[in-house]
Amino acid sequence: QVRLVESGGGLVQAGGSLRLSCAASGSIFNIIPMGWYRQAPGKQRELVATITSGGSTNYVNSVKGRFTISRDNAKNTVYLQMNSLKPEDTAVYYCNTATRAYAWGQGTLVTVSS
Repeated sequence: QVRLVESGGGLVQAGGSLRLSCAASGSIFNIIPMGWYRQAPGKQRELVATITSGGSTNYVNSVKGRFTISRDNAKNTVYLQMNSLKPEDTAVYYCNTATRAYAWGQGTLVTVSS
């Protein structure tokens, strides 16, 4: 069973930056498209960014130009660099495959103050 562990969240002022990390166990990580998701209070979990095994990326419109997803296959780790953060980015952030194939980790809380 693959285990996902997210880290790097915290409290930041609007306009600030954070870098999230997701460490995944499992030897097939490097061939699987991965994604970062977020769930704000009272809202459904949404996919915000994906990255293929080859490094091709895709983003939801609300984070384009501000967030960057990357991966280090040798470390079984996916990253989310978040710049120019806005209060509406406040959420618990999770990683998973692009098809939500694995059990969810505990997530990491990002709080952006205005």
